[in-house]
Amino acid sequence: MTAQDHLSTKLDAALMKRGISPSRGLVRLHGGAMMESWFFEASEDPFILRCAPSAEIMSGRPFGHDVEAALIRAAREAGITAPEIAFDLADNDYLGSGFVMRALPGTSDPNTILACQEPDRLLAQCAQQLARIHSLPAASIPDAVPVLDYHQALEDLHRQFAEAGADRPIIALGLRWLRDHLPAPIEPQLNHGDFRVGNLLVEGSRLTGVLDWEVAHWGDPHEDLAYACMTVWRFERIDRPALGLGSLTDWISAYEAFGGAPVNRDRLHYWLVYRTVWWGLGCIGMAQTWRSSDPSLERLVISRRASEQELDLLLLLESDAPDAEQARTIAPTHATADPAGEATASEIAVAVRDWLATLKDRVEKHDRFQLAVARNALGMISREDLYDGGAWRDPELSRAILNGEQSLLTPGLLGRLRRTALDKLAADVPRYPALAVARAKWTGEA
Repeated sequence: MTAQDHLSTKLDAALMKRGISPSRGLVRLHGGAMMESWFFEASEDPFILRCAPSAEIMSGRPFGHDVEAALIRAAREAGITAPEIAFDLADNDYLGSGFVMRALPGTSDPNTILACQEPDRLLAQCAQQLARIHSLPAASIPDAVPVLDYHQALEDLHRQFAEAGADRPIIALGLRWLRDHLPAPIEPQLNHGDFRVGNLLVEGSRLTGVLDWEVAHWGDPHEDLAYACMTVWRFERIDRPALGLGSLTDWISAYEAFGGAPVNRDRLHYWLVYRTVWWGLGCIGMAQTWRSSDPSLERLVISRRASEQELDLLLLLESDAPDAEQARTIAPTHATADPAGEATASEIAVAVRDWLATLKDRVEKHDRFQLAVARNALGMISREDLYDGGAWRDPELSRAILNGEQSLLTPGLLGRLRRTALDKLAADVPRYPALAVARAKWTGEA
């Protein structure tokens, strides 16, 4: 009996205890580096089982699934397009921590969403939902939902940086900038915490669901507004700064029109930098989680996406450098290799990656997604020795930047960091859309 068969047996027992018929068509949904989601049908209705893959994963969460489910219920009662919770898992369900919810219509696929016919309409709906979330009263929210302390949040990022080796100069630059620009606290409002394309369900150009409430917290609403606009969550539409759907001006105007508090652009920029650093360190930390507790291939590969955030961060901060430094281009570089003799590690990785591609039509659902992840991992290996990544790990320079001894005012530093960001990302994720934008801007290469 497979692991999925065991899961199905336990799930059916849990359903029957609640008067629901046994499950049909149980299938793991791809995506979700932290939590597992399983789709199934029962009693003629579609459902989603959301659960933790391990107890270790939940130990680091701000609150448990019981609080998340209560929060989702409160949001739904307030008119937010949150899922309907069918039931919470109990200890004697033997399914671990989680809950079952009724599936909503629509897709969370970013490419499908960003290709919708009326992106401006969808952007307005997203703004309306976020304004409603921010207006939820404290009395309706579980007490366990935490309040974000700005100072503590920044200290936590510094701690993560130290644990990761404190050797990434661009992230050090971001941490120093955040310390120098820390805003004064404002009256906290409920933040969804992960409001972005990929965690939204859309049918046509209509928003049908707001998912993944596991990192909700009280804080500055500008954080939610900014997080939705990160380059990484715009996918192929980086020309549309707001969720990959429209302009920043339209995003802010719609949010304010639907009752959101007036938006301060400086605060928005601060939280955009904060979240870029936050996700960069989060990516790096995925590798340690893999080493210590969770053998997820996806998690390990995501750790190498930190280079996306480093490039984005430098694009956000480089305006602090003198005009002459910003105008100075760097020489373009290209992958070069002239191997001879026995096969190199890069060549072996390419050969295995290409062989795996022949298996695509033999697997489906989550296994097909995992196959794509495996091929991406081999692509990273194949490119490692083709680029000179420069001093992308430099603890001394990182320390000097954190201490204020060097900054973007330092002659030549911007160019050095640009070189590092370009070459590291070219090896890790060469198809990241912002790479072409940065390469054209920094090297003059079309």
